[in-house]
This record gives sequence, C-alpha cells and structure tokens, in this order.
Amino acid sequence: MAHRTLKSGYEHLVDRLNRFPQGAPPSDVLYQILAMLFSEREAGLVALLPIKPFTVKKAAQVWHTNEADAQKTLDELAGRAILVDMVDPAGKQTYILPPPMAGFFEFSMMRLRNDVNQKVLGELFYQYINVEEEFIKALFVDGETQLGRVFVQEAILSHENALHVLDYERASEVIKSATHRGIGVCYCRHKMEHVGRACNAPMDICMTFNASAASLIKYDFAREVDVAEGLDLLQQAQEQNLVQFGENIRQNVNFICNCCGCCCEAMIAARKFGLLNPVLTANFIPEVDVESCNGCGKCVNVCPVEAMTLVSANDPHHPKKRVAKLDEAICLGCGVCVRNCSTDGLQLKSRPERVITPVNSTHRTVLMAIERGVLQNLIFDNNAQFNHRAMAAILGVILKLPPIKQAMASQQMKSRYLEKLLLWGEKYYTPN
Repeated sequence: MAHRTLKSGYEHLVDRLNRFPQGAPPSDVLYQILAMLFSEREAGLVALLPIKPFTVKKAAQVWHTNEADAQKTLDELAGRAILVDMVDPAGKQTYILPPPMAGFFEFSMMRLRNDVNQKVLGELFYQYINVEEEFIKALFVDGETQLGRVFVQEAILSHENALHVLDYERASEVIKSATHRGIGVCYCRHKMEHVGRACNAPMDICMTFNASAASLIKYDFAREVDVAEGLDLLQQAQEQNLVQFGENIRQNVNFICNCCGCCCEAMIAARKFGLLNPVLTANFIPEVDVESCNGCGKCVNVCPVEAMTLVSANDPHHPKKRVAKLDEAICLGCGVCVRNCSTDGLQLKSRPERVITPVNSTHRTVLMAIERGVLQNLIFDNNAQFNHRAMAAILGVILKLPPIKQAMASQQMKSRYLEKLLLWGEKYYTPN
C-alpha cells in the first residue's frame, strides 16, 4: 500500500481556518462538520482564498480558472452562507470567508434547511464545542482582545449613568444606525434543540447587521426587518432576561446575539472561564444595597454567569436573613439582575476603568492576530502564492523573537520592508 503523503482538501481548509485569529483546532469531529458543509473540492478551493476581502478576479487567479467559473463557485458558496459577499465603498463586489464563529458555523443553523441534516450537524457542533472544548477555549480565552462584548440594558440605567453611555455601547443605536438588519434562528438554541437541551427562550431573534445582514438576507438565511421591528425584538429579548452579546467593535457592528445562560456559547464560556475574561464586559457593574435587599434571590436566578449568590446578612436580630452578594471578577455588567430587583436593592455603577473597544473589525482582527502570534498571516494572506507562504513563515518566526533579536534579524535580511512591518506591529501592541 502506498504511503499517504498528500493532504486532503479538508486538511488544507483546516490549515487555512487556523491562519485567522479565530481558528478551529483540528479534531475528527471538525472534519465531520466540514464534510457536511463542503465538498472536498470546495474545501480545497476555499483553502486557497485570501484572508482579506477578495474579488472574483482574485479568486479566478488563485484557482487558475476563468472569471465566469470562479463567479459561479463563489455565488454557490455564498448561497450556502459559507462566504459572505458584499459591495465595497467603490461599488465593487467582494467576498470574504468568515471565521467559523461568529461565521459559517452559526450561519449553517440560522434557518431551517433540507440540504443539510441539521440534527446531525447540531450534534456534531455540540460535541466539538461543548464537549471537546478546545475550540471554545481558543475562541474565548486566548489573548486579551475578545470576539464579543456585552451591551448593558439601557432601560435600567439611571439618568446619570445614561449620560456616560456612548452610542456604540447601546444595542438600540446599533439597530437604528445599521444599513441592513436581519433576523435569523438562534444558532445556539437551535443546536441545543437537536441534543434535547434547548430552553424556552425565543428562537427567531438572532440579529445581524450591515454587510453581513445584507448577504444573509440576500440568500434567505435571515429575514429583513425595519428599525421598529428590530427595537421590538430587542425589548422582547430584554424582557426574557436575555443578554445582548455583540461584536466587539465600535463601527459597523455585524451581530448582536440575545443570549441565555444555558444554551449560548458566550455565556457558557463566561461561566466556565469567567476569571479569564472570555467576554468583554459592559462599563457598568451592579452594587448591592444591603439595607434594601430582602434576599429574595431573583437576581441569583436570572444571572446568566452565576455571578450573584445569597449569603448571610449577619443580622443578630434576624439570623436567617440573607442578602445578595456579587462576584465582581466574573460579572458581565449586563444589568439583568437590576431589571429583576423589586426592592431597589441593586443599582448600576460605573466600573473604575472603562473597557476599551476596538474601532472596527480590522482593528480588532489585527489586535487578536498580534496577541495570538498570527499577524504574519494577515500581511501575507494569499496562501496560493509561494512568496506569501514563505514571507509569512519568516515573519512569524521573527515576530516571536525578543526585541533585540528582531533588530538583528532585520539587519541580517537588509530589508526596509521588514523593518516597517516590525514597527507597524509594534505600534499596535506593547508587551506587558
């Protein structure tokens, strides 16, 4: 029997996914997921695509085919929400391969469909993400810059607090300012439904915006809504004690998930790895007024990350009296507990230090890439070209060197370009 040395299209695709900061650790289950979403030929083609947005012409070049055939393949992939197609500011159509999450993993479950066995797919997602955990750790725990952040519930803000909330910190403002608003089936609860673990929270409430929404609406993975319906759905989510977990950027937010503590990946990660800050918190935190708190436990029951507990009030006249106690280290600052307090025993206060939010998705991706040691993959992102692969490998090694050795490497290569790259990377990241 001949020794197998050539990689399959799926193996090349896994390599490609892990060149992005939000990758997917290899696993037998991952290969089963990819085999349900891609043919092996498609996997091999997608593995060659650049990380940055690309045109039909670029895809045709890397695939060594004509533009008509490339267009047909790209549209087929976009029609299954594997690629996102969009129109750039100059009016040119471009495509991008989103990361698995938030990306084509979720999109595959955002509508009911017959071309994929979603029960089997949901079971595989559960095994890969909730049982094996390597993917969820890599997504939420590695690095300081995280994929998502929590939006505080605006209705429970005091007048004074409301003055300190910026527009990009308001879920309502994201809905109002978006160019497109799409609503799809909640991936997390849909997945949990197939393994018998879904809760009763609303399903048709997953929110996408702007370019992502436009593409998902175009291919019927989401339904388009106006501002009024978007705000109504937001209010419904808040009344259901769901947490608004959205993209960790200020401009052109692409998603807001309405998360329950039992099904949603972000909330599960926050409970399991809370001390590692897997989810960027809101800029507020609840404060317990022990005089007003009656120990009813409503805040404990609704907290999605178990940051609230009941402890003894240490009242000698009422030895059984209990009061709420907050674990500030794991609190998300969502305000769900405050909304449910009937005695004014909880009030929101500003955190001592404001949480810094990246400007846009490019800024966040670069920060994540630097922290995770894959910046070179963003700079030399065309894996179909040997010179890009070679320079990415060289730069990857150099970026992991101490500063003095970086300087020596730059001198040895006599490369002004490399020196500029090092300075560019340094501008975004200063080691602790």
